[in-house]
Amino acid sequence: MGADRVLAAVDGRAIGTSVRVVVTRAGRLGDARAAVDRVIREVDEACSRFREDSELSRIQARRGAEAQVSPLLAALLGAALRGAELSDGAVDPTVGTAVRAAGYEGDFASVAAEGGPIALVVRPVPGWRRIRLDPSRRTVVIPPGVEVDLGCTAKALAAGMAATAALAAMGGGGVLVSLGGDIALAGEAPEGGWRIQVADDSDAPITPDGETVTVTAGGVATSSTAVRRWTRDDVVLHHIIDPATGLPAAGPWRTVTVAAAGCLDANIAATAAVVRGESAVAWLESLRLPSRLVAHDGAVTRVAGWPEPCVGT
Repeated sequence: MGADRVLAAVDGRAIGTSVRVVVTRAGRLGDARAAVDRVIREVDEACSRFREDSELSRIQARRGAEAQVSPLLAALLGAALRGAELSDGAVDPTVGTAVRAAGYEGDFASVAAEGGPIALVVRPVPGWRRIRLDPSRRTVVIPPGVEVDLGCTAKALAAGMAATAALAAMGGGGVLVSLGGDIALAGEAPEGGWRIQVADDSDAPITPDGETVTVTAGGVATSSTAVRRWTRDDVVLHHIIDPATGLPAAGPWRTVTVAAAGCLDANIAATAAVVRGESAVAWLESLRLPSRLVAHDGAVTRVAGWPEPCVGT
């Protein structure tokens, strides 16, 4: 492997989650990281529900009116609606009110780990079909009573866009971008492929004895109820909402990892699997998406060709 193919990596944090950039051209790592930071910043400015000045927040402040949106927000909204359609509604961007009702009202760093009781009501979310997006005109109507939360799909799309931007900034080679458990690849994989460690928590340190998989292209995403969770009156809650109930998903899986042709599709499938519960195994098999599902007791189910553990090196 030539000097320009030596792997180099940099870690950091943004939008309340971990960021890792790995490149095959060590000398261009700075350019890659700058491109990744720019994409993440632009996505945050477009759709963060934690910022009153985000484009999405401004639009939601005048629900019911048709609004012109930027190309980026149109893409983010389109990705969310595509995710809802592909998952048969298991991933739905109209969960905003339900997420807040469960206690996730601000940036996760501001969510208290423990607290008193809160009122939880079984109520289906409004439903993604109520959002009227016209991609050709770049207009959207968000009806009154609907609060959009793009956090699920936006992070995955940001990872994919960031990997593409980093590759362009490097002028070739290969790049891996991990954004809070959503991993996107672009360009040429290093010799032997990209080795990715799977875990419940994307912040977990990479260790020699961790289970890993090797991929050469596409994306890998993990959705987990083991992180971004909090307790209210001894009830454990988390951020993945079941649109059918408006409550945190209560299925058998604590973590699902999926490999797909792209990071966005992997994220949609992983999140939908957590929501779908027991039926997720057959659903993922039917889609031929290699997946690893971890039950609450730690039992692991591998489907659609997900390999048996490759531990260490």
